[in-house]
Amino acid sequence: MDHGKTGCQTPPEGPILCINNCGFLGSAATMNMCSKCHKDMMLKQEQALAASSIGNIMNGSSSSSGNEPFVSANVNTPVNSVEPKTTSEEPCLASGSKESGEAKPKDGPKRCNSCNKRVGLTGFSCRCGNLFCAAHRYSDKHDCSFDYRTAARDAISKANPIVKAEKLGKI
Repeated sequence: MDHGKTGCQTPPEGPILCINNCGFLGSAATMNMCSKCHKDMMLKQEQALAASSIGNIMNGSSSSSGNEPFVSANVNTPVNSVEPKTTSEEPCLASGSKESGEAKPKDGPKRCNSCNKRVGLTGFSCRCGNLFCAAHRYSDKHDCSFDYRTAARDAISKANPIVKAEKLGKI
């Protein structure tokens, strides 16, 4: 059959290289670009649309094109969610690191409160809030200030509330 009469185009002889000369193969579906270049181009277009639509919203003007708000509405959601987070987190992180650096100096190695022995990762925390080695981890082995009796009484009273039956009315 003659391709000229039917209007069909003949397929290209060899593979199509990306029009951005990145060295990868392009395709007709991605406008003769490789997938990475096509994604980058689409991302730039979406960001430009988002920036223009944000500018329109800030100025109070509306666009005259019918399909532009639809496209910008889809684009605004991810762009807006990304931009405020990066700008708002940077000051928080910077101020948080300054405050923690000033308020809390670097701690030395963790040590037992009774014998001052290095405990490292194997230290035991007591209910009194101190750190102890294996020999002093029990409350009778160190001078513990925590009141276990009161804590136990409170736990029992919370677990077992008083149950009283209602009084019967007199006949």
